[in-house]
Amino acid sequence: MQTDTLTTQSPPPDTDKLNLLLGQMVGDLGAIASGALVILGDRLGLYRAMRSGEKLSPAELARRTGTRERYVREWLSAQAAAGYVSYDAASNLFSLTPEQVAVFADEDSPAAMAGAFEVLSSLWLDEPKVAEAFRSGHGVAWHDHSKCLFSGTERFFRPGYNVNLVDGWLPALDGVVARLEAGARVADVGCGHGASTIVMAKAFPRSQFTGFDYHEASIERARAAAAEAGVADNTRFEVAPAKSFTGTYDLVAFFDCLHDMGDPVGAATHVRGRLAPDGTWMIVEPFAGDRLADNLNPVGRIYYAASTMVCTPASLAQEVGLGLGAQAGESRLRQVVTAGGFGSFRRAAETPFNIVFEARP
Repeated sequence: MQTDTLTTQSPPPDTDKLNLLLGQMVGDLGAIASGALVILGDRLGLYRAMRSGEKLSPAELARRTGTRERYVREWLSAQAAAGYVSYDAASNLFSLTPEQVAVFADEDSPAAMAGAFEVLSSLWLDEPKVAEAFRSGHGVAWHDHSKCLFSGTERFFRPGYNVNLVDGWLPALDGVVARLEAGARVADVGCGHGASTIVMAKAFPRSQFTGFDYHEASIERARAAAAEAGVADNTRFEVAPAKSFTGTYDLVAFFDCLHDMGDPVGAATHVRGRLAPDGTWMIVEPFAGDRLADNLNPVGRIYYAASTMVCTPASLAQEVGLGLGAQAGESRLRQVVTAGGFGSFRRAAETPFNIVFEARP
């Protein structure tokens, strides 16, 4: 006789535990709702118009941004409730603190977070595609996602590159900075819009940098960004996947992309063949421990969500489809790199969001 599992009774919930979970849900729902308003404020220039920190009325902010006061008033009220904008009840005016400016209104701030909200908006927009992938087992390729994922990823990662790449990550690699200062050949694989390539090219004008990405639209944007940044003379960008880029390099860099690849072992093998005999492979990956229990924290929560909706589907859309995921951990990454023919692999540096690995032949 078949059991109807839908009629099976579960134990009654503990009232105190239920109330705690519902309280968490209120906070989470508020954060989700506020996210759309962050994107709105960023797109309309509302935060940037408040960057000076002066107290403004909704009417004045509307005037400065060419928007309508009634909409702006409601947006400001919601942002004040979220703690993203400050409100002075005595004057009925709104402003941004220096900390709020750093997060929402300063594109060059190391704390800039507007790009992260763009990335997360793509998770909602592309949910139907991922749901179908759950059913079919097929993947969702990077290029099949919404455009906000591409621009948001560049905006989210760029502040970290600005702060850490030249002053922290590259010096943690043995002898790499000296070679870059003298003039080295560098490949930035999976470069996207070229943020990491441009940061390095600015810092080391004697070196030559080539950014590779299979996504043609991203390469076009990277070329334009390099021209805007004034580094076109020592950078170039080419459309090529990680297993077929050409040239010989003193340094090959993979920024937050190895785990997205369908065949990361194949990519590692190709890098091994493209490196000079004394070359270095720098691999920057999301911060993660080796065990699931190590990653059950606020950062891991974000990365697992992104991995479910973007990283794992991207890998499963490619040949092999290893599906490392954004929380692969050091041990799993070591297996991939050594399987690709590298004899040396070490953790060189880390931040709360990233781990930097050095691999050598």
